[in-house]
Amino acid sequence: MACVISAISSNSGKTLLSLLLISWLKSIDKTVQTFKVGPDYLDPQQLTAASSKACRNLDLILSGEIWVKENFIHFAGLTDYSFVEGVMGLFDGIGSSSRGSTAELAKVLNLPVVLIVDARGKAASLAALIKGFREHDTELNIAGVVLNNVQTERHEKILLEVLDQINIKSLGSIPSCKDLYLPSRDLGLVPAHEILDLELKVKKWASIAKDYLDIKSFRKLLLPPQSKSKIINLRPKKDSVFIQPVAIAEDDAFHFRYQETKELLEENGMPTITWKPIENEQIPKEARGLIIPGGFPERYAIELSNSTKSLDSIRMFSKKFPIYAECGGMMLLGKSIFDLEGKEYSMAGILPFKAKKGNLKIGYREATTKNKSPITSPGNKLIGHEFHRWEIMNERYNSKINRLWDINGWNMEIKNEGFCNHLIHASWIHLHWASSPLILDNWKRSVIINA
Repeated sequence: MACVISAISSNSGKTLLSLLLISWLKSIDKTVQTFKVGPDYLDPQQLTAASSKACRNLDLILSGEIWVKENFIHFAGLTDYSFVEGVMGLFDGIGSSSRGSTAELAKVLNLPVVLIVDARGKAASLAALIKGFREHDTELNIAGVVLNNVQTERHEKILLEVLDQINIKSLGSIPSCKDLYLPSRDLGLVPAHEILDLELKVKKWASIAKDYLDIKSFRKLLLPPQSKSKIINLRPKKDSVFIQPVAIAEDDAFHFRYQETKELLEENGMPTITWKPIENEQIPKEARGLIIPGGFPERYAIELSNSTKSLDSIRMFSKKFPIYAECGGMMLLGKSIFDLEGKEYSMAGILPFKAKKGNLKIGYREATTKNKSPITSPGNKLIGHEFHRWEIMNERYNSKINRLWDINGWNMEIKNEGFCNHLIHASWIHLHWASSPLILDNWKRSVIINA
């Protein structure tokens, strides 16, 4: 039936446990489909790299319950095993609520929950913690607990006795060791392309999983659902002469994207072409649209600034064809970026702003469009997600560049955000294209008109 890997809080070891399970399954030549709750980009990269199969996001806020159910059932049923990695703590959702939380998703999909708990500094108090989670929502099925960062055999014996006293099944006790260290940064784990010797790590993780996890129980918990279903909203390509390639920036600077976006485009007459701006490439001549996803352009500011062919190519492209840029992708279109050391580097200069490091901005956003862009019309309403530490300054609007939309979210006032004209959509907000037919229809129309 598959299961959900969740935790008491962030940084408890959800991704670590996920990687251990993937590695064990690979060691016995089994395929596994992984899923991630919410709008995360970095954790799914790790799971994708380890499993060699694209991890898929399940986001009840962005995509809705029907879309989430259909996609989970479809993709989970195509492999030997499957599971879902949660987000933050089990009950953490929007603001102080559980809306959009891992718990809500577990109930929507009717899946059991495996809790991983950071055991450092814990003994008898573990009972109160686990009982509190179990009794907080009795509709949830907590199948068992994995203990992380167990310090000694004596520590493990104490913790197992505690779990036994409250009738909670132990599914493993993971020790503290250097082989299980996962490097991270301010927005989460490091991107997958920065992991060194991944294959060697996977072999070590497989061995650790066999030694420290209850493999017999996990074999049952990871079995996928039996029924299969068609994917909604990924509408099949109709017989048509419409074939218009779309370039997507994909390199070490730009890699925050959903797997479904590329699939959606290719199923609708827009084959995708990889473009690597930090390698000083021109946008492919056959491209009739350009998507620049988020990422970490500030970490590659000098390479991007020196990629004059790439920057010139964007400037020329922006005069003829539609461009969609979100978060870090939007920063590339600005005048300049201040890197991590505060040094300024020139960018494409299409949009009137500079970007520098600022305070963390995170949360779901409701957006109401003010002016037309390649994916929206005035009055359109979309839900997206904002997650960045960079901010823009010296922003200006003029007859060529308009305000994109008004955004609102939990504990924030409505504010203007983004830049647009009929060929440019640029915003901090990440959107989930595959669950919004409106986005696809507008983008396709824009590509056709300007082809």
